[in-house]
Amino acid sequence: MKTYFFETYGCEMNVAESASVEQLFISRGWEKADNPQIADVVVINTCSIRKTAEDRINGRLGWYAGLKKVRECKPDAKTRNLEIAADFVKNGPKPLTLIFMGCMAERLLNSIQKDYPFIDYVVGTFAKHHFGEITDAIEEGKKAFTPDDTDQYKFAPTSYEQGNFETFVPIMHGCNNFCTYCIVPYVRGREISRSPEEILKELDVLKGYGVKDITLLGQNVNSYNGKDAQGNSVNFASLLQLIADHLKETKSTIGWVRFMSSHPKDFTDDVIDVIAREEVLCKHIHLPVQNGSSSVLKAMNRRYTREHYLELVKKIKERIPDASLTTDIMMGFPGETEADVEDTLSLMKEVKYETAMMYYYNPREGTPAAKLEQIPEEIRKERLQRVIDLQLLHTDEQMKKQVGKTEKVLVESVSRDNPEELLGKTERNEKVSFKADKSMIGKFVKIQIESLNGHTFKGKII
Repeated sequence: MKTYFFETYGCEMNVAESASVEQLFISRGWEKADNPQIADVVVINTCSIRKTAEDRINGRLGWYAGLKKVRECKPDAKTRNLEIAADFVKNGPKPLTLIFMGCMAERLLNSIQKDYPFIDYVVGTFAKHHFGEITDAIEEGKKAFTPDDTDQYKFAPTSYEQGNFETFVPIMHGCNNFCTYCIVPYVRGREISRSPEEILKELDVLKGYGVKDITLLGQNVNSYNGKDAQGNSVNFASLLQLIADHLKETKSTIGWVRFMSSHPKDFTDDVIDVIAREEVLCKHIHLPVQNGSSSVLKAMNRRYTREHYLELVKKIKERIPDASLTTDIMMGFPGETEADVEDTLSLMKEVKYETAMMYYYNPREGTPAAKLEQIPEEIRKERLQRVIDLQLLHTDEQMKKQVGKTEKVLVESVSRDNPEELLGKTERNEKVSFKADKSMIGKFVKIQIESLNGHTFKGKII
């Protein structure tokens, strides 16, 4: 029986795409290996969004070069830190097939195998539907081939991960925005929307698996533009309504629907209205601002201003008073001034995000911003720290407001800190621990929030 192992880096879309490929292996009777050292096939699903991600992956490729030598029993193979593999091949070679996929694979499509010739397959963004042929070749012991990367992107039937109560559902792919710092449009291509019928069909499949919580995925979900069976356009708000109606009609197990990522320039009033109206749509909105300065936003080509963003936040809070907001913030973009930093800090004080993904700008080769004069790294780091310090205060403040409230919670697992407690999450994506029987895992329960310990709530079932 063949075995596989995945290493997945980067965003939720990569997680979803790894899960869809894993479904193919499972359908063919393959089993998941406990360790890459003893797998027949290792799939490295890569990220290019930041240079640090690529640096980390390059380091892992060096390790895999050594692993392949051990697995092939090469005379120059070194077994230090590869003892499991060495024991695995003590009776003779057992070659490993290494598959390199994802955004880094797409960016370096024509050079990666020259630099790392031990990679067997390079699968770019538009070649993932060739995994069936790749699996055929591996099973039949055929020589590796080069998958065609010129086709249009194709969505997998499902991205479900075996045994999970929560999963991702890709609804669109690619990006047309070309933010000056971002490499995504170059490695993911132009926007393509999945048909509403395909999405609803996947929801029915997920119901069969007992899934409770889904996240609709896209580089920019707000620009979703699908076509129904009659050829009519379906925008994001209409899709959300279709999904909410379908889940009611089918009495689905899915109780929560989330989405990411949102682009503020495309976040329309009808999207706010449908979230406010439909209980199944989580009142938790990730709304990346990136920066609080209109001049920096213009240089980033974000195509909205500080004022537009704050007006959008105001509308959301008025129509969905209990909504929680999270964001992404980038500091140290080329040309950013101290006044711009103050604009970001003041915007944070006005919005009061519950949490934020915060980072300093790192130039990505191939993007317009990489050619600009860069702010020294120590200044970028110092500005980021000021943002982190402020956000920690806001997170603590916002979470303390939840103490004493009753929340619907999806029970996820046994708590690692206390085996007598279970761990779940709220609609706002907050963690809650409480005492309950393990039979409650995978169910929705009502929890009275009693206290806050760090960033985890303590509560009791009511």
